[in-house]
Amino acid sequence: MKDFKNLLREYARLIIEVGINQQKDKPLVIQSAVEHADFVRLLAEEAYGKGCEEVIVNWNDGELSKLRYNHSPMHVFENIPPSTVEKFKEYDKRDAGFISITSEDPDLLKSVDTKKVSAQSKATSLALKEHYDAMMSDEYCWCVVAAAGKDWAKKIFPELGEEEAVSKLWDEIFKSTRMYEEDPVKAWRKHIAFLEEKVNWLNEKHFRYLKYTNAKGTDLSVELPEAHQWMGGAGNSRKGIYFVANMPTEEVFTLPKKDSVNGTVYSSKPLVFNGNLIEDFKITFKDGRVESYSAKKGEQILGEIFAIDDNGRYLGEVALVPFHSPISQRNLIFFNTLFDENASCHLAFGQAYPTCLKGSENMSPEEIKAAGANEALVHEDFMVGTEDLSITGITWAGEKIPVFMNGDWA
Repeated sequence: MKDFKNLLREYARLIIEVGINQQKDKPLVIQSAVEHADFVRLLAEEAYGKGCEEVIVNWNDGELSKLRYNHSPMHVFENIPPSTVEKFKEYDKRDAGFISITSEDPDLLKSVDTKKVSAQSKATSLALKEHYDAMMSDEYCWCVVAAAGKDWAKKIFPELGEEEAVSKLWDEIFKSTRMYEEDPVKAWRKHIAFLEEKVNWLNEKHFRYLKYTNAKGTDLSVELPEAHQWMGGAGNSRKGIYFVANMPTEEVFTLPKKDSVNGTVYSSKPLVFNGNLIEDFKITFKDGRVESYSAKKGEQILGEIFAIDDNGRYLGEVALVPFHSPISQRNLIFFNTLFDENASCHLAFGQAYPTCLKGSENMSPEEIKAAGANEALVHEDFMVGTEDLSITGITWAGEKIPVFMNGDWA
């Protein structure tokens, strides 16, 4: 059995080698909480071992963020310093790769003014739109991974002491990222190949519609653009560098036609948005747009997602994940989108991935929108998969083909 220290180093190596696929003479930008400085040092060491030009770390701290929200005036959150924008332009100019370490407390901001949180989110999305658009188009390599934050761990395992909860969460992270396999890199290559089989099958069928139904009350029709293509597992940057954007990942995904989603869908897991929980919600769409919504908890927060940008009321992603995925079998709610979305079929409000349109690299922004892609300042995944979810694909010739039955691939 590998000890924790060796597992953590192998995890860092996996992220650098398979996740971001660090290239020689290229910089790497890491976003992390200060709590994980030791892990960031391991990532940096592995990156430099691959010939990385420079490792740049943007640190954050949850408690400092909360103090800022509680004491700074509104105008602070409505404006992003030009220096921040220039910093990201410089990263993109240098063809940097980006690793984001998620570990935040799901309840961190539940007591702060949500208007300040929304203002900050909108201002950041506007100021860094060029950078985020480049990321969504895979202009560069990027990878989102997890580390076991103490407050996050206590949220998942409230019955355990802090040290034991953190240890348990690391164990779940390692299981979900195949770190207990004899050769994690080989295991990931095999897993990516499996996802690519599903991608190829879906692209071969080239469905026009997906029809979702389950016992919770979901009855949703999603039309797909004629030029859509499915993706999943891993992809290539515009410069041909192979990378894995999410670790873990169990999904294959595409984009819906913006104005052609109709019906009602019920959430199956909580959504964490800007440090606040939204639970047990339902959404009704008409001609692609959210017509109505309700939630047992966090309904106001759900509305604030849509207030950031009206196009956040339209969908930008359709993702398929079997109910009995390895993460789902952990039988945990992680209160973290990286994990919960990989335990459940999900949809996303807002921005679409242009790469899910064939030939998008040669399209103008106007042509991408005309092809059916949504453009928005937000991209928020929410989970809809259940044990009894059925998804039927309808071809352009009208043939109905089961895609999911009883929550899993048909």
